[in-house]
Amino acid sequence: MKLLVLLASLFAVIAGPALAQDSWPNRPIKAITTTSAGGLSDIFMRALGDELRVKLGQPLIIENRPGGAMNTGTRACADAAPDGYTICITNADAMLYNQFLFKSIPFNPETSLQPITNAFHLIHMLVVNSDLKVKNVDELIALSKQRAGTMSYLAPGPPLFLYMETLKKEKGADWVRVPFRGGGEAVNAILSGSTPIALFGEGNVIGSIRGGKMTPLVMMNNIRSPNFPDVPLLSETGYSGAPSRSWYGIFAPAGIPRPIVDRLNKEITSIINRPDFRDRHLSARSLVPAANTPEQFADDMKRERPVAEKVVKDAGLEPQ
Repeated sequence: MKLLVLLASLFAVIAGPALAQDSWPNRPIKAITTTSAGGLSDIFMRALGDELRVKLGQPLIIENRPGGAMNTGTRACADAAPDGYTICITNADAMLYNQFLFKSIPFNPETSLQPITNAFHLIHMLVVNSDLKVKNVDELIALSKQRAGTMSYLAPGPPLFLYMETLKKEKGADWVRVPFRGGGEAVNAILSGSTPIALFGEGNVIGSIRGGKMTPLVMMNNIRSPNFPDVPLLSETGYSGAPSRSWYGIFAPAGIPRPIVDRLNKEITSIINRPDFRDRHLSARSLVPAANTPEQFADDMKRERPVAEKVVKDAGLEPQ
C-alpha cells in the first residue's frame, strides 16, 4: 500500500506540470504594459486581447505599469510567476539600452524574460514645425547656424539624439536637446514652436503633417513610409551611424513552460499577420508588423545589444 501511495505521489509530481499545461489557460491572463492607458502598447494589447480571447477562451486583463524608463513594468513581468498567466509588452529601451544608461536596473534583460515574439516596429521621422520653411536636413542645419543658440529639439531615445548630436559635431549645426517627457507634450512643443525640431513616431505626427503644420525631413528607421513615400531614408542622406531601432515585443517571465511559449507565439503571430488586424491596428497607426519566433527574437536582441552599447557610448551618455 505504501508503495502504491509513493508511486501515486511521484506520478502527481511528474504529471502535474503537464496536466497544468494541457489545461492552460483556465483563467484570465494578465498582460502588463510599460506605457499608461492610451499609449501605443496599451492600445495594441487591448486589440490583441480581443482576438486572443477567441483563440484561448480567456480574457487578457491589461495592467498598465508605466514609469522608470520602462523598467517598472518590465520588472513586474520578470518578477511574476512563470506559469503562463502573466505576459507583458515592453520595448527596445528596456531590453537593449537601459542596462547601459543606468548603473543598475531591477532585472536582467538577457535572462529575466522569455521572448515570445516581436510585435511591431515604430516608424520614426525627423520633423520640424512648418513655420521654419525648411525642406531637408541641409536647410535645417543652415537655419540653425543663422539662429545660433535659439533652436532646440526633442528625441525620445539614444539613437535619435545621437543622430542630432552627430550632425551638430560634423556639420556645425547649432541646437540643443530638451528633455522628452511624453508624446502629447512633445507634439504641443513642436506645434507651438517652443521646440520646433523633433525625432518622433510617425503615428504621433501624421495628422499634423497632413494638416501642413509639420514637415517631415527624413525617415530614421530606414523604413520607407507608405504614407510619405517621398521622404528620404536615413541611409539616403549620407549618414552612416546607427538608425533608430524602436520596437515593442511580447515577453513572459523566464521559466515559463515551453509548450505555453509555443502556443502563445503561434496564436499571437497568426493574429499579427492577419491582413485585417494588421491593417487596422498596425499600418493605420504607422506601425510595422514584426512577428517572429522566440528564437529569432532572442537572436535579434543579442545582435542589437552591442550596437546599443556603442550608441550610448558614442552619444557621450554616462550611466545614471
